[in-house]
Amino acid sequence: MNSLNVKKGDNVIVLTGKDKGKKGTVISASPKKETVRVEGVNVVTKHVKPRGAQQPGGMMKEAGNIHVSNVQIICPDCGKPTRVGHAVVDGKKARVCKKCGASLDKQTKAAVKKEKKATKKVKKAEEAPVAETAETAAPAPAKRAARKTKKAEE
Repeated sequence: MNSLNVKKGDNVIVLTGKDKGKKGTVISASPKKETVRVEGVNVVTKHVKPRGAQQPGGMMKEAGNIHVSNVQIICPDCGKPTRVGHAVVDGKKARVCKKCGASLDKQTKAAVKKEKKATKKVKKAEEAPVAETAETAAPAPAKRAARKTKKAEE
């Protein structure tokens, strides 16, 4: 069983067949069959039986399967169709563009959370109050004493 270089959510271009040149997003990938489904490409008509009042029957159009060798990933950075290379980025294996070397993998949710936490810590450190010195802390008790003496005089 081969692993695919194409994943769900990738932007691809069709290289051969009746839909040659069309671009779309991968809806699903099937590694066992080595096929992908691309939005708006290889549209097939399915006849569906009615299954009650909520699910009427009719002819439904949906994307059909395409062999993975007939599509090529479009690099998000350079915008060109490219082959997929593999490299170690931040200690993890990642897919990279063969033309420009940019990463094709979208950031994982865990990586995004780590970045947000790091930026929050930096912001908190910048906004932290400055420790008061003896000079800045002294006037407050002096003011209180002055108020007390005024009240006592009245």
